Amino acid sequence: MENRAGDCRQKAEQIEKSIRKKFHKQLFSRFAKAVRDYQLVQEGDRIAVCISGGKDSMLMAKLFQELQKHRKVMFELEFLVMDPGYLLQNRMLIEENAGLLGIPIRIFETDIFDAVYEIEKSPCYLCARMRRGHLYSQAKELGCNKIALGHHYDDVIETILMGMLYGGQVQTMMPKLHSTNFAGMELIRPMYYIREDDIRHWRDYNGLQFLQCACRFTESCAVSGTESGGGMSVNGMEGNGGMAVSGTQGSSESKRMEIKQLIAELKKSNPFVEANIFKSVENVNLSTVIAYKEHGEKHHFLDSYGEESQKAAGR
Repeated sequence: MENRAGDCRQKAEQIEKSIRKKFHKQLFSRFAKAVRDYQLVQEGDRIAVCISGGKDSMLMAKLFQELQKHRKVMFELEFLVMDPGYLLQNRMLIEENAGLLGIPIRIFETDIFDAVYEIEKSPCYLCARMRRGHLYSQAKELGCNKIALGHHYDDVIETILMGMLYGGQVQTMMPKLHSTNFAGMELIRPMYYIREDDIRHWRDYNGLQFLQCACRFTESCAVSGTESGGGMSVNGMEGNGGMAVSGTQGSSESKRMEIKQLIAELKKSNPFVEANIFKSVENVNLSTVIAYKEHGEKHHFLDSYGEESQKAAGR
């Protein structure tokens, strides 16, 4: 037993060292930059780090622990795992990985999988909404003012294209937003700048195996060396962002895989395509947009069309 405990400690130290050394630039530096750029962590925050058991959220937990060691801002962490009805082996995998990584998780149970299993229309969207609601509720009970989700850079750019091609809208996955149903609560995404390939490299370098998919429809494929379309996640957001896909056949996860393949194909002829997609929602020129919504109110270019020419004529 002592030898096994010693091996686990040695493994945990190796994993933490890989974050500080080998993957510092790709992972921790980008994590810290997103925290700074978008002001995601403030003095006195109590943050619920939502862990699905997948590679993204597990790494996020480790990055938060590393950030906390720097002590530039004093904040507290709760490592929150929701069990929406996992198979036993899937839950055990999460618990084993948390123990290996030194993450003191707090698990709470729900019956979400049972609630959405028989639903035919948009079960993924409903499941994601329900899971996020449970996470907000549990986090608030624990005195947290924020929940952190493990979305990364690739999730962001895929969501932009999914919205355009399958949702008929221009939108992005915001780095932070206020909850509309839980007063005083905020959602943050500190892995906003981190590339999925770098997360995979960190996982493989350390010989780790994480939960690939937690969905009742696909949970038999719990452990795999590769993820498909980002996988389903207990936090409801590591995959498709909870976005409903309209006017299409098939699941939002299959559409996300199509988007991944499209981006990979475009990248062959334009190596900057991913960065350009990301920047596109930072450089929106409203004077060239037909219509846009702000706080639920729609604005059309015809509403103010001609005003500029009238002003010019009056000079």
